Amino acid sequence: MRIVYQRCCALDVHKNSITACVLVWDGREAVEERKKDFGTYKKELERLRFWLIACKVTVVAMESAGVYWKPVWHVLERQRQFKLKLVNAQHFHGVDGQKSDQIDASWLGELLQCGLLKGSFVPPQWQRELRDLTRLRVSLLQDQNRIQNRLDKVLEDANLKLGSVASDTLGASGRKIVQAVIAGDKDPAWMADYAKGTLRTKRKQLEQALHGFVTDHHRTLLAMLLRQFDALESDIQYLEAEIRRRLAPHQDVVTRLAEIPGFGEVSA
Repeated sequence: MRIVYQRCCALDVHKNSITACVLVWDGREAVEERKKDFGTYKKELERLRFWLIACKVTVVAMESAGVYWKPVWHVLERQRQFKLKLVNAQHFHGVDGQKSDQIDASWLGELLQCGLLKGSFVPPQWQRELRDLTRLRVSLLQDQNRIQNRLDKVLEDANLKLGSVASDTLGASGRKIVQAVIAGDKDPAWMADYAKGTLRTKRKQLEQALHGFVTDHHRTLLAMLLRQFDALESDIQYLEAEIRRRLAPHQDVVTRLAEIPGFGEVSA
């Protein structure tokens, strides 16, 4: 096969070790293979970078294994002479029946040298950080939803059928009712007075739903879950404010994208 890169390197990256395979073509027939193992501490990554510079490597490829590739990428991307490729493992396969870090690095290096590896898109640092924030926001929303589901189960266990009447048990009305239950209120009619908006039209139904068997155990669980829910709500608000701050230079683009039907600020 035709050789595309005369000096390239393939990295087999793991949590605690990196196997580097540098391939050097002399322009005729012989291909020299140089292999070396490194750790994953920052000092070791810097040693890897200097070794690649000494070998005059121009292209470096690594597999997108979990999050282990990220520290390596952060160190190497500072060296402008390297062209970095992040490779999806689905796009190449090792030799059947043989499996080791050395073999994987060699195979990856051979494919790289012949230009047979397609690199994945890796956004610039500011965009990667913004991705981290938006993905963390999604995770916190999912955690918050799970906590609300647990809270709903505790209400059901106490025979408080709030979820059968209110669409959101932790909406403006539902929260006040839950807080009243935690505080020890037992009068369904009194707690039903906390209903607001359209929920007030269901006051009689709500009063019936709040006849339950609430114990101190239920109140303890509800209080813990509500604190967790509120803590997550605070973190989500902080994240959203930070995301908006970082998007400020691109607000005109966000605004235009939000005009697309089905899009909103979050999607943009």
